Amino acid sequence: MHQANISSKREFKDDAVNKVTYIKTEQLVQDTYYFKEGQVLDYHRHPGGDQVFFVHEGEGTYYIDDGKEQAFDLKPGIVVLAPKNVWHKIVATKELVVSQATAQPAGFEKR
Repeated sequence: MHQANISSKREFKDDAVNKVTYIKTEQLVQDTYYFKEGQVLDYHRHPGGDQVFFVHEGEGTYYIDDGKEQAFDLKPGIVVLAPKNVWHKIVATKELVVSQATAQPAGFEKR
């Protein structure tokens, strides 16, 4: 069994969103992103696996673009899906902590 405490490495960086991997197996990876206000996890997609985001604290906007861009508010308790091969991004409107779980191997492509 693997266990992680996402508050233990709670660190925000000035130059980029801080991504910390807590759990990784051949089938699944879990990362937590620590956003300062205004930071962006820009559009990208995962051709091989779905991804689920869990919002722990803060506020932001989740964008998904499967041919038509949609935006959703992020706040504590919200869970959003990034289906495999669909473009998505996150913009922090306040300090934001978001975890994700992604099926592996997911691959990664920037827009």
